[in-house]
Amino acid sequence: MKVCIWGNVSSALKGKTAGGGEKQMALIAIALTKAGHEVVVIDYKTEENFVTPEGIKVSGIVGFNDGIRIIRTFTHRLPKLYKSLRDVKADVYYSRLRDFRHILAYWAARKVKAKFVMGLASDLDVMSFGKRLKYYYFVNIGRLWWFFSGILIEIIYPFLMRKSDIVLVQHQGQKDLLYKKNIKSVIFNNLIEEGEFPQKSDIPAKDFVYVGALDKRKGFAEFYELVKMAPLQTFTVIGKARDKTGEVFLDKLRILKNVTLLGRLKHQDTLDQINNSKALISTSPMEGFPNTFIEAWACGKPVLSLYVDPGNVIEKERIGIAAKGDINVILAEMDQVANDPEIDQRSRDYVMRNHTLNELRIKELSDIFEGLFVKTT
Repeated sequence: MKVCIWGNVSSALKGKTAGGGEKQMALIAIALTKAGHEVVVIDYKTEENFVTPEGIKVSGIVGFNDGIRIIRTFTHRLPKLYKSLRDVKADVYYSRLRDFRHILAYWAARKVKAKFVMGLASDLDVMSFGKRLKYYYFVNIGRLWWFFSGILIEIIYPFLMRKSDIVLVQHQGQKDLLYKKNIKSVIFNNLIEEGEFPQKSDIPAKDFVYVGALDKRKGFAEFYELVKMAPLQTFTVIGKARDKTGEVFLDKLRILKNVTLLGRLKHQDTLDQINNSKALISTSPMEGFPNTFIEAWACGKPVLSLYVDPGNVIEKERIGIAAKGDINVILAEMDQVANDPEIDQRSRDYVMRNHTLNELRIKELSDIFEGLFVKTT
């Protein structure tokens, strides 16, 4: 079976992850290749064609940046992306992340009589428009192209979810929301490579760690309030300010003595910081299934989440705090949870059972895609 994936994936395949969604796309490509399928990645950002050690074929788009700057999206970029996707002649096309250009992959799939798979990367994808306004659009305002793109996404995304041959979701909560919309879906958990599991740290844990974008959309203002309300605790912050809110509260954190600001780190350095921490702190009001959660649990560390509990796994597996928006819950329980001697093994076991890129996960993913392929023949 031949599978086509498109997006900014080549950097993640080289170990330089652009973001959590791109990382998962790369891992899905690796898993399908290990299952014996041919995987082709169309990446509009790469300037070179190459084949990864696993055998994934990565191709750029010739002439993608040609044309007049203001109109080249329509004169060059969209037509060339569609042609590149169509010319792959895959059996299955896979798309992920919020982007109106997924319609091109859908059209390419239908043109060559292939199947189309949509993978969700955030709870925002299945929430109401009102919640997207509140948690995304009103806190992430950009320029004219951002506004135009947002309108197209709002039109195209619901269409693609209804027309997809299958929708892959990250947890039961997303599946339940799609069920209410009469959209069938299959849960496939986010992945982590087994080699990413750090050894248990011998360094005594001292800080609670925050990892991610420092901006309004990720709840950085709420993180500042948490730090200010816990002067006897120490915190490490990893990430860069991405908006004015991030810059304002980053400046405020610089004044506090219980915070260490590390800026943006390489992925392995970030894992080391998590591994040496007491717990991972999340104050984001809306996520999908954050890679940082899985990485923290792979390190044996609990997740203290102000809002997000994907599929209720924090509560069900007892691997952290799901505060349901109440910052006082975290303040009251953070020491107890961080010092729970049994959370280390529970967290690692949970990741091993559900998220590790091993033979079981590879077969699970392959069966999903092969099930579609059988129906085409």
